[in-house]
Amino acid sequence: MFVKLRSALMVIAALTASSVAPAQVKEAGEPLVSLGTEGIVTDAAAPVAAVDNSAGPLVQAVEADAATDELEAEATLSETVAKLRSSDPGSREMECLAVGIYYEAKSESLAGQLAVGHVIANRAESGRFPKTYCGVLFQRSQFSFIRGRSLPKVPRASRDWQEAVAIAKIVDAELHGSPMGKALFFHARRVSPGWRLTRVGTLGNHVFYR
Repeated sequence: MFVKLRSALMVIAALTASSVAPAQVKEAGEPLVSLGTEGIVTDAAAPVAAVDNSAGPLVQAVEADAATDELEAEATLSETVAKLRSSDPGSREMECLAVGIYYEAKSESLAGQLAVGHVIANRAESGRFPKTYCGVLFQRSQFSFIRGRSLPKVPRASRDWQEAVAIAKIVDAELHGSPMGKALFFHARRVSPGWRLTRVGTLGNHVFYR
């Protein structure tokens, strides 16, 4: 009886010790890791020893989720495009926006097309450019595919045009934000205009600025 009781007490003591072990990993002289308002670690120099190895699979799962965020966002955009795909923009203003997207980015990913479409919309909202999509498109010396005051023809039965129309609707309704934020300018990566502007980023074959 005494042996069984002693064994039981030893098991309880071992379990108790293991449940508090992670809190005792830090040495007394180690600085505490500061936390932000959302409980996010803000001290990049935190020692590796402070990590509980038992959480390995959970950490790996979180990292895997983060790595697929971009793909998931693209999938969501793809779904929206599939729902809104059409050969008819619905209005002259939406046609201007769709034409801009088509001629500047039809060979780009959906995210790249979205970014270009938002540049046109950002200009119209900025107060620095004409206040309409058509006004932005027809502003002198801004878009090389514009000749005079007429929109160039597009193959309305093509998938590229129908996707451009869908992206235009997404931009106009603000269904998906721009991956390039409030960019107001872009150029092809193959050229270097030497603009003295703040570079926002590169997406596909375009470099974006504000």
